[in-house]
Amino acid sequence: MSQLTHLDETGRAKMVNVGDKPITKRTATAKGKISMAKDTVQRIRTGSMKKGDVLSVAQVAGITGAKKTWDLIPMCHNIPISGCEMSFEIEEDGVTITATASTIGQTGIEMEALTAVSIAALTVYDMCKAVDKGMKIESIRLVKKTGGVSGDYTLEEMDQ
Repeated sequence: MSQLTHLDETGRAKMVNVGDKPITKRTATAKGKISMAKDTVQRIRTGSMKKGDVLSVAQVAGITGAKKTWDLIPMCHNIPISGCEMSFEIEEDGVTITATASTIGQTGIEMEALTAVSIAALTVYDMCKAVDKGMKIESIRLVKKTGGVSGDYTLEEMDQ
């Protein structure tokens, strides 16, 4: 019926079988930002948020999110994650979050990196919402991937 990979001949959703794909080393890096009031940034920087160390909790949450991607996104495979690194850059108007996930497997790890950034940003929001309900999660995107049949990808620097 369709040439879409995640639909069967009757048009119903299916999970693609990756069993015949070659096993390769794969990495993906995603970024996103949570914008907030300057006072909120200062509270994160000084560790004075009532719920505790915002970025430490967000780091653990991001890694956990990467590990649970298959459970959250219906067509994602449960893949072995070799590693997930999180970094946070505190800026004047918010926090930029970067996640790099890696695997040796038969399908990509882009969704895990994107989920890590998303869950980390949501955790920052949760930790800070008592003082700043106007925070904005934005610009979550894949910035780099390596490995797999489709090859390497890097977001153009001017688009980052």
